[in-house]
Amino acid sequence: MRYGYIGLGNLGGHLAARLIEAGFEVTVHDRNPALSERHRALGAAVAPSATALAAEVDHVFTCLPSPQISENVLAQILPVMRPGAHWIENSTLGRDDILRLGQLASEQGVRLMEAPVTGGVHLAARGEITVLTGGARDLYDTHLPALQAMGGRIFHMGPLGSAAVIKVITNMLAFIHLLADAEALMLAKRGGLDLRTAWEAITASSGSSFVHETEGQLILNGSYDVGFTMDLALKDLGFAMGFGKEFGVPLDLASLASQSFLKGKAAYGGAAPSTQIAKLLEDLLGTDLRAEGFPAKLV
Repeated sequence: MRYGYIGLGNLGGHLAARLIEAGFEVTVHDRNPALSERHRALGAAVAPSATALAAEVDHVFTCLPSPQISENVLAQILPVMRPGAHWIENSTLGRDDILRLGQLASEQGVRLMEAPVTGGVHLAARGEITVLTGGARDLYDTHLPALQAMGGRIFHMGPLGSAAVIKVITNMLAFIHLLADAEALMLAKRGGLDLRTAWEAITASSGSSFVHETEGQLILNGSYDVGFTMDLALKDLGFAMGFGKEFGVPLDLASLASQSFLKGKAAYGGAAPSTQIAKLLEDLLGTDLRAEGFPAKLV
């Protein structure tokens, strides 16, 4: 089975690398030739375009930054994909996008499985990221060995669109936790506590969270370098708010988080790390949240 992988950025690059290192035959493509060459050094073949890649392989993985880019790439690969080929989408898309693009693919004899991932770039680098899948069970069974090479825990959530819902839920929680953690750390700092000890105490308490234990370290280092941007956070929060309206669920905290990230984008730019949202509070109060002994990047 020959896989293609399109999109070798912060996340997709690690996922493709895990496939290559696990011994799968992989052809890669990215708009940035340097990223493709990095994977050639790992043992991948390199295609000059998305279209050329899709013509060479049995099935195609993609990891792309927006629904529009996913649709554009799909338009390039569909005409040359073989009938019966599978498209496995690691990007985070809205449920409506997934269902619409899945229909477009099916009209050309290509089947779609969504497989967004969650847990952070550092877990993707270690092959321990969580993979959330949606689509027909036989697609999941076919590609499970590849998914297991990419991640630690693999969940089949149900039919196509199911993974989009749970992925948005997990990201919504992460952004809310991030804002709460910044406020908690600022309370500790302004309350005269040693921030390293405060972080350790929270980690050992009922108030801890995955975000506190990971991204909290990047706040305390001051790098904020999480490999995820303000624009991506706003995209996912927009999906969450859309689900809230559709399902009749008031999302007060998600709405506040969305407003905060709009302020963060205005202050630091859409390409700024999402973890830099903590700097809004630091700037407002003229108080930094630095502490010794925390890493600039998660490993």
